[in-house]
Amino acid sequence: MAKKETTGNPVKDIHKRLRREPVSAWSRRDREEIFAFNEGYKRFLFAGTTERTSVNETIRLAEENGYIPFETFLENPPKKLEGQKVYYNNRGKSVAFWVLGKDIADGVNFVAAHVDSPRLDLKPAPLYEDTDLCLAKTHYYGGVKKYQWFNVPLGIDGVVMKANGEKVPVRIGFEPGDPIFVISDLLPHLDRREGDITKVFQAETLNVLMGSIPLTFEKTEGVKDLVLLNVLNLLNERYGFVEEDLFSAELEIVPAIEPKDVGFDRSMLAAYGHDDRVCAYTALKALFDARSVSKTACTILLDKEEIGSVGSTGANHTFWKKLIKRLLPLYHTEASIDTIIERSMVISADVAAGINPSFKEVHEEKNAAKLGYGITITKYTGRGGKGGASDAHAEIVGYIRRLFNEAGIVWQNGLLGKVDQGGGGTVALFFANEGLSVIDAGVAVLGMHSPYEIVSKADVYETYLAYKTFFEHSK
Repeated sequence: MAKKETTGNPVKDIHKRLRREPVSAWSRRDREEIFAFNEGYKRFLFAGTTERTSVNETIRLAEENGYIPFETFLENPPKKLEGQKVYYNNRGKSVAFWVLGKDIADGVNFVAAHVDSPRLDLKPAPLYEDTDLCLAKTHYYGGVKKYQWFNVPLGIDGVVMKANGEKVPVRIGFEPGDPIFVISDLLPHLDRREGDITKVFQAETLNVLMGSIPLTFEKTEGVKDLVLLNVLNLLNERYGFVEEDLFSAELEIVPAIEPKDVGFDRSMLAAYGHDDRVCAYTALKALFDARSVSKTACTILLDKEEIGSVGSTGANHTFWKKLIKRLLPLYHTEASIDTIIERSMVISADVAAGINPSFKEVHEEKNAAKLGYGITITKYTGRGGKGGASDAHAEIVGYIRRLFNEAGIVWQNGLLGKVDQGGGGTVALFFANEGLSVIDAGVAVLGMHSPYEIVSKADVYETYLAYKTFFEHSK
């Protein structure tokens, strides 16, 4: 690190030498570069509104950058492994992208993000008719404020598995001319509900309007729910499935709102799914753009983080270990998987809670992230007395701090609110439990888990540069 210049005033010199003052990322970077990078991120966000469509979009981008499927690579591996680009698609809902290093025994630099976001899922038997309206019942996924999902333009994104085994993609509400869907709230003139907002807005009232025209034929006597039947008929005509097929469907209700610039200066970006697709995109781009990777590098994008990282596509399922084991024979190394894990490092790439100036009281400002001040490093997560935390060791915190400082990366410290105010977790603890050195670092967000979150474009770009620096340097 360069020596700090003296001012001639001994008190100011001591202050300058010993204190750390946060720095705005806008003062360090070219604004045109920041804005240009975020245009690509906008396109990614609107193309991938669920974990499935996000994985599809990341694979499309990776193949444009020369990545090939893991299985294809293993069928005819080249003699020189260093620099090879491969990906592994895990059930269409999580994915790992690899740039192979000189020797897998040196370990792996992972950046792990997730591509699922809080949303509403259609129930297994969703459709019903009431007062001549067809509606669909939902079950919220992850931590949401239920009142925020009323009177918002919504789309449907997912797949339906038909009885014959055919998988039918369904995506409505995102293209020009598409209809959208809405959960209608009670008008203020009649709303006399009082009390705890979590009790006033009940999950069973999150019912999506699907249609209002009845099926019309000459003879409809004795047939109930003609509006519902008309909706089913329209779905059958377009997609070829019947009501029972909805039982084997994954249909997600997500905001159908395009990402938009925020502010007269266009310095911020509002969109659905910043948590955590902002870290997914920056981690993927960082891997694509890394100048040289001597140590094997991997961007891994995971599902199910918002509900505890469970299941075969979440971080609790360590499919990445199986991939390392399959690479070992190609390197002719005697190193064990345990040795490689000990030499590996993970940046858990997840968002941080930015200070909202209207609600500052929930934060302890000295340990809170501010929009525009670069990537946020979170030393530990958890609740209260660090319950359920991933608590990074001093050694990895020191390494990341030194790495970022030497590369001129703008970073800040951030925790998730006051100690007894709240808390939360990321995928970090699942990697830490496997024995890897892990630290959390990502983009600060306002309105986290809402249908329309806000980030600073400068933080998005700085996070990309930080992950890129991590991939380019080996410990």
